[in-house]
Amino acid sequence: MHRILQALGVAGLASVLAMSAPLAEAKDVTLGYSSVGLSYPFAAAIAKGFQDAATAAGVKAVVLDAKGNVEKQANDIDDLIAQKVDGIAIMPLDSTVAQGWVDRAASHDIPTVAVASEIGDPHKRPIKQVYEKLSALVTQDEVTAGEQAGAMAAKMLPPGKTAKIAIIEGSAGYAEVTQRTQGFKAGLDKAGVKYQIVASQPGDWTSEKAESTCQNILASNPDIDLFFNQSDDMVVGCGLAVRAAGSNAKLIGMGGSRLAINAIKTGDVAGTVCYKPEEIGHLAFKALYGAVTKKNTTKAAFVAYDTPPVTKANLQSCVPQW
Repeated sequence: MHRILQALGVAGLASVLAMSAPLAEAKDVTLGYSSVGLSYPFAAAIAKGFQDAATAAGVKAVVLDAKGNVEKQANDIDDLIAQKVDGIAIMPLDSTVAQGWVDRAASHDIPTVAVASEIGDPHKRPIKQVYEKLSALVTQDEVTAGEQAGAMAAKMLPPGKTAKIAIIEGSAGYAEVTQRTQGFKAGLDKAGVKYQIVASQPGDWTSEKAESTCQNILASNPDIDLFFNQSDDMVVGCGLAVRAAGSNAKLIGMGGSRLAINAIKTGDVAGTVCYKPEEIGHLAFKALYGAVTKKNTTKAAFVAYDTPPVTKANLQSCVPQW
């Protein structure tokens, strides 16, 4: 070792130490990530982005799968706190319940970042009013994205009549259900179109449930003009119901998934809003790692990215990440 140091000289040794310092710092950091459920393609893509960013930085990431169960997610957060991880990123199943998890982490001086969904009651807290005990909320601006979907839908509705619209929601408890609906209606209202929301029912984020929900809605409202699906998985399932019923209803989704983009190409879906889940994962890691290493001391930051509307006319603007 002494001969190696002699060969390197002072300048060489300084260079080696400079390069090794960040690596040592990274190896000392362990970050936890709590996902709503890795069986959901969108959530899995976010987790992949987080893990990839951690691996690239040489940081250990502990990724836990709540499997769609709020109680399990609560236990997962408690486990991460007990493991004394340096920071926790949470994609919450229930935004209101999750506020208590963030409080517990904060009581142990563990920085937290919310991922893809806000912390706190979405009926009382605007999305950009980030919960004060968070280091950051990393997400798409759900209200703006919903508004883009509404503006897109307004161009597809039949003129000269009050259009009939059905909304296929995600699961109860998710902040984005409220926010996407709020934005969607705002987009329609700004466009000045006449419309009636004849149904607003849960599709629980899955293709199968959305297909069943759309079948039931079409049975009682066969003249629906447009279905707004709050995720691309649901728009694909709803599309099966629409075609089976021989309906001419337009279909709009949200997410920019490979399935939705392909369905737009074939004409089965009219449009979607492009989300980038792997990018969310990257940004969530960056925000949490910055908070843990004190490189970023900002509190309650709102971190988002652009979510362009996508139709057949501009498919190239959305490269699917899930």
